[in-house]
Amino acid sequence: MSQRQVLPVVPSRMTLTQVKARLQGARRGHALLKKKSDALTARFRAILREIVDKKQRAAELLRDASFRFVAVKYVVGDELKHIVQESVERAETRLRVRFDNVAGVSLPCYRCVSGSVSTGPVATSTIATAAAAAAVAVARNDGYAEDMRAAGPVQTGVASVAQYRGLGRGGQQIAACREAYNEALLALVELASLQTSYLILDEAIKVTNRRVNALENVLIPRLENTIAYILSELDEQEREEFFRLKLVQNRKKRELARTQAQELRARERRAAQALRAFDMNSFEQALEPDAANTPSILEQIAGADADLLPI
Repeated sequence: MSQRQVLPVVPSRMTLTQVKARLQGARRGHALLKKKSDALTARFRAILREIVDKKQRAAELLRDASFRFVAVKYVVGDELKHIVQESVERAETRLRVRFDNVAGVSLPCYRCVSGSVSTGPVATSTIATAAAAAAVAVARNDGYAEDMRAAGPVQTGVASVAQYRGLGRGGQQIAACREAYNEALLALVELASLQTSYLILDEAIKVTNRRVNALENVLIPRLENTIAYILSELDEQEREEFFRLKLVQNRKKRELARTQAQELRARERRAAQALRAFDMNSFEQALEPDAANTPSILEQIAGADADLLPI
């Protein structure tokens, strides 16, 4: 087995338990990451469909706002830029961000918040100020400049219809343009939120898929191969231990047989030495009777019983 396919571990029972625990954790993590990838992919596809729809809607709104801006520019003239700069003190629309959690991934969600614009002593809105200034420009373009200059500076309070001749059309065009750009701004903010979520989800899906592939194709097979390697090594160790025990038993049996044989040979040698040390002649002499000193059988009987007569 290649060294790249197994972990560098010492094959033992403890290591086997640890590797099995790691394998179980890796499989559990693989299942969770797979579910996470599926959830992120589903949300990614939904956001992609929303992006396509929002892009089309934003394009339509921007086109309509551009048409309305051209109309306002035609009505007001070149002074529109100065009118807007003078009538706006700060941004009316601000962004607030909140985060949605999708399978552990934070997705930003932008929301437009409109705030009131602080004005001077006379409480007027930006639209009214811009409309009044646009009315002056319209009057100048329509040939009423002399009348408007004679009337004095434009006030935002109640005035005669002759003083604000042309105000209706110019004010309506500016208000419509403003509303069109507000709708376009909302659509663009939603589109920006979706595109940001799209990029974040795309990166999160790539990272999650890399982890899933690493677990599925690298770590889990390596752990499985390591477990198989440890089991094979443990089996080999058991076979070696069994063979070693058999060798020890056979060696002990041979030593016992050798010892018994040596003891038997030692006893035989001692017996042989004892036999060789014993004098056979003295043994025979001890066994032969003394003819001169030994009485005969009849004498022995007669001596034993005097009443008996020899035959």
